[in-house]
Amino acid sequence: MYSGFVKIAIATPKVKVADCAYNREEMETIVHEAAEQDVEILCFPELAITSYTCGDLFYQQTLITAAEEEMARLSDNTCHLPLLVIVGMPVLLGERLFNAAVAFQGGRLLAVVPKTHIPNYSEFYEKRWFSSATDETATEVKLCGQKVPFGANILLRSGKVCVGMEICEDLWQPSPPSSQLALNGANILFNLSASNETVAKNSYRRSLVVQQSARCIAGYAYTSCGMGESSTDLVFSGSGFICENGILLKESARFSLENELTVSEIDVERLHFDREKCNSFFRNFSPEQLPRTVSFQLDEFDSIELTRRIEPHPFVPSGVMLNERCDEIFNIQTSGLAKRLLHTGIKKVTLGVSGGLDSTLALLVCVKTFDKLSMPREQIIAVTMPGFGTTGRTYNNAVLLTKALGVQLREIDIKPACLQHFKDINHSPDIHDITYENTQARERTQLLMDIANKEGGLVVGTGDLSELALGWCTYSGDHISMYGVNASIPKTLIRYLISRTAEVQPQAVAAVLQDILDTPVSPELLPAAKSGEIIQKTEEVLGPYELHDFFLYYFIRWGFSPEKIFFLAQQAFPQCSSKKIIQWMTVFFKRFFSQQFKRSCFPDGPKVGSVSLSPRGDWRMPSDASVQIWLDKIEKLE
Repeated sequence: MYSGFVKIAIATPKVKVADCAYNREEMETIVHEAAEQDVEILCFPELAITSYTCGDLFYQQTLITAAEEEMARLSDNTCHLPLLVIVGMPVLLGERLFNAAVAFQGGRLLAVVPKTHIPNYSEFYEKRWFSSATDETATEVKLCGQKVPFGANILLRSGKVCVGMEICEDLWQPSPPSSQLALNGANILFNLSASNETVAKNSYRRSLVVQQSARCIAGYAYTSCGMGESSTDLVFSGSGFICENGILLKESARFSLENELTVSEIDVERLHFDREKCNSFFRNFSPEQLPRTVSFQLDEFDSIELTRRIEPHPFVPSGVMLNERCDEIFNIQTSGLAKRLLHTGIKKVTLGVSGGLDSTLALLVCVKTFDKLSMPREQIIAVTMPGFGTTGRTYNNAVLLTKALGVQLREIDIKPACLQHFKDINHSPDIHDITYENTQARERTQLLMDIANKEGGLVVGTGDLSELALGWCTYSGDHISMYGVNASIPKTLIRYLISRTAEVQPQAVAAVLQDILDTPVSPELLPAAKSGEIIQKTEEVLGPYELHDFFLYYFIRWGFSPEKIFFLAQQAFPQCSSKKIIQWMTVFFKRFFSQQFKRSCFPDGPKVGSVSLSPRGDWRMPSDASVQIWLDKIEKLE
C-alpha cells in the first residue's frame, strides 16, 4: 500500500470443466503475473478450481478431493509471494457441500466464506448440490490440512484495509451480505461470480456493481467465469469490474480465449473520509451481527505506479457526460436565480460585464433564467464599467455579447470617480498598489448596487468558487452581491460551460464567446501594455487555476493531506515539475486559510457540485485558524 492506495486485481483464468490440475496451473500463472505487477489482493471467479459448470459431477468425491488437493498446491506453490489471493471452490463440511470463497496468503488459509443465497431458478439450480451459509452453524472447517475460520460474516483486516467477500447471487438480493459487511467495516468487497451472458445483461450487471460500491462507500471488485466453461446451454464471458464508491475504475475484456488479469487501485483513504463525513452511514449497524476478523499483511511500498487515471480537472466531467452535466448545472443555476426572483417579486437584475469568463457565465445564466420565466431580456441590465486596465478586447466583447443576447447595456466610465476617490484619501494614482486596484472594484460594486436600488432590481454576483477559495476578490467589492450564481462553480468548469453554450448559440454569439474563452484571465485593474494587451494576468500571480482547482477538490472533498495531494498532482500533471506543484500548493494553502474571513460573509448562491464553500452549508471554518501544520508538511516535500 502507498499513499492510501491498495492495488487489487480480478482474474478470469482459462479453465477446463472438472480438470482441477489444469485450472490450478492457469491460476498459478496469473498469481505470479499479478505479483510482478505489485498486486496486493487478487480475486478469481466462483468455483474457479473445478469450473462452475460441473453439474452433477459435484456429487463426485473424486472431484471434491481433487479440488482440495489443487487448492493446497496453489497455496504452497505461491507461499513465497506477498499477495492475498481469493479463490472460488467447493468445500465439504460434514455432509454438506458449500460453494465458497477461500482466502489465503503466504501458504496460510485465512478464511472460507460460503455463499449465502443459492439460486434455483431459470438456468440456475445450485440447490441441487450446494447448501447455504445459513444452513451451517460451524465456525471452522478443516481444509488442506489446516483449520480455517468458516462463515459468511468474516472480515480480513490489515491496518485500515478491511476485506469482505460475497458470491454471485448474494449481490442480486435486496439486502446483499456486502451491505452488512460494509457496515461492519469492510471497505474493499470482492464478488466471485459465474454470471452467464444474455442480451443486455452485462449493462445491468455493471450498474448493479457500480451502485453497490456507492451504497457501501467501498471498493467493489466483481469477477465472473469465462469462456472455458461448458457451453452446453450457457455462455460465460469473463465479465469483471473494479469500482470505487460509484465510479467504474476498470472493466475486464469479455469473451477472451486467454487468461485475463484486470488491475486497478482502491483509494482507502478516500473511502475512509467519505464514511467519516457521512454520519448516517453507520446508522444501520447491527451489534448483534459482529463479524469475526482475521488478520493479513499488506506490504508498505515506497512508491506505486498507478494504473487508474487521476483526472487533472476533477470538477469537469469527461466524455459523453460533459454536455449532459453542463446542461444540468445551468438548470441548477437558473432555477436558483428564478426562485429568488419569484420570491422577491423583483423583475430586473443588474450585473457587471467585463468581457471575462465569470461575468459571461453569469450573464448567460440571467438570460436563461429570464427566458425560463418568460420575462423580457431587456430587463437584464448589464453594466460595463471601463477602468484603468480595461482593454479594447474585453470591452468590445462585453458590448458585442450583451447586444447579441438582447439585454440592456449601460456604460459607466469609473475612472473619474476613482480619481476623485484617490484625491479624497490622498492616494497617488501613480501608485499601482492594492488600494489602486480595490478602489476600482468597490466603485463598480457601488454603482451596481445603486442602479439596482434605482431600478428595483437585484444585483447578480459573478465571482466563482476558485476565486472564493483563494480570496481573489475585493472585500465589499466584487465579493458582495445579492445572489451569486457562480458561487460553487470553479474556474476550470466555467470554461466548459461557456464552451457548451457556444455550441448551441447563433454564430454572432458563438464567435464572441470563443474569443472570451481565448482571453487571458485578468481583473484588469492595472493599466494595459502600450500595445493594448492585458498586462495583469491572474495565473502569473496566483498560479494555474487548473492546479488550484485540483488542490481545492482533494483538500475539501476528500480531506487529503498535502503529501497525498502532491502525489496525486504528480500523476495528473506529469508536465509540471514537482517544484512548481509545491510552489503553487504553498500559495493555495496560505491564501485559503488567510482569506476565510471573506467566505464567512459571502452572499447566497446555489450549490452545484460536491464542493461548496458556503458558510451556511458545506464549509464552516474559523477565520483565524492556523495554516502552519499544512505548510510544515509541504516544506518536507521539498
